[in-house]
Amino acid sequence: MTDFIEIDGSFGEGGGQILRSSLSLSLVTGRPLRINNIRAGRKKPGLLRQHQTAVHAAANISRAEVVGNSPGSTTLEFIPHTVVPGRYEFEIGTAGSTMLVLETILPPLMLADQPSVIRLRGGTHNPQAPPFEFFANTMRPLLTQMGPNIDARLVRHGFYPVGGGEVHMTITPVSRLKPLVLCQRGPILDRRAQACVSKLPESIAKRELDTIARETGWASSGLELVTITDSPGPGNVVFLFLKYENMTEVFTGFGQRGVRAEAVAKTATDELTQYLEYDVPVGSFSADQLLLPCGIAAWQGNRGSTFRTLPLSGHSQTHVELLRKILGVEIEVVKEDSGAVCVRF
Repeated sequence: MTDFIEIDGSFGEGGGQILRSSLSLSLVTGRPLRINNIRAGRKKPGLLRQHQTAVHAAANISRAEVVGNSPGSTTLEFIPHTVVPGRYEFEIGTAGSTMLVLETILPPLMLADQPSVIRLRGGTHNPQAPPFEFFANTMRPLLTQMGPNIDARLVRHGFYPVGGGEVHMTITPVSRLKPLVLCQRGPILDRRAQACVSKLPESIAKRELDTIARETGWASSGLELVTITDSPGPGNVVFLFLKYENMTEVFTGFGQRGVRAEAVAKTATDELTQYLEYDVPVGSFSADQLLLPCGIAAWQGNRGSTFRTLPLSGHSQTHVELLRKILGVEIEVVKEDSGAVCVRF
C-alpha cells in the first residue's frame, strides 16, 4: 500500500501554489502525494491547462505515476521516481504562465546529478504570475547564492491572453542547497523603470513613465520606453527595478483592457512605496518564492536561512504551513516592532 502525503488543496489560500509546491517537494523528497479539493474555492475549481502542464512536467522529469491529471480534476495522485536531468520542452498551449510551470520543476532539477536544459512555451507576462524579469533579476541571483547556476533567457514575449512566448533555462545543479541570509538591503546601486508595449500605441507607455516620474521623483535618465516586437499579441507591462548591494527587487504593473495607463503605473509605484516603508530587503512576492528553497535547504540539514520581509501574505502563510507539513522543518516567523517579519529556518 502506497504511503501518500495527504494534502487538502483548499486549505489556507487554496490556490495553485499548493499544487505546484507539493509536486516540487514530492520530487525532492521522493514521497508520493495525494491532493484533494484542488482549487476548490476558485471560480473554476480543479486543474486548468497550466496546472495540467505543471503536473505533466513534474511527471516527465521523474517518470512519475499520475492519476487525475485531467481538466477540472480536484484530486491528484502523484508517485515520483528518481529525477532524470536532461533536455525538456513543455508547451502550455495557452497564455498560462511558463514561469509557474518552471517554479514546479526547478527545485528538483537544481538538486539533480547532471545539468538540464528547459524550453517552455506559453505566457511569459501574465497578471496573476511572476513575469520573466522578476525571475531573472530577483530570484535567479538569490538561487545562485544557494549553490546552483541558472542561465535564463527570454526568447519571445507572450502576453495574456494570446501567449506564444518562449523561455529557455539551463540549470547546473548542486547536491545540497546553502542557507540564504538576507537581513539588510545594503546601499542602493541603481533604480530604473521600464514601460513596455507590444502592438499598442507608445503613448500608453509615455503616460505610464510620466506617472512613475511624478510618483517617485526619479530622473528621466532612469526611465525607458520599450517597444516589444517579438510578441504574437498585444500587451503592456511596467517594471520598477531597485538594485541594492544584497538584493534586487522588481515591482510590476500589467496593462489590462479598460484600465488607464496611469492606474497601471500606480500599481507598481504603490508596491514600491510599501516596500520602502518597511526597510526590509525582501518584498512580498520574493518572500513567497524564497520559502521553498530555504525550506529544502533546512530539510537537507543546512539550517540557518533567514530573511526579513513585509508582513506575510495569506499566500505565504499557506506556503509556510505546507512546508512544515511535507518537510517537517521548523520555520519561525517573528514579527518586529515595525510590523515587518523575520523568517528563520
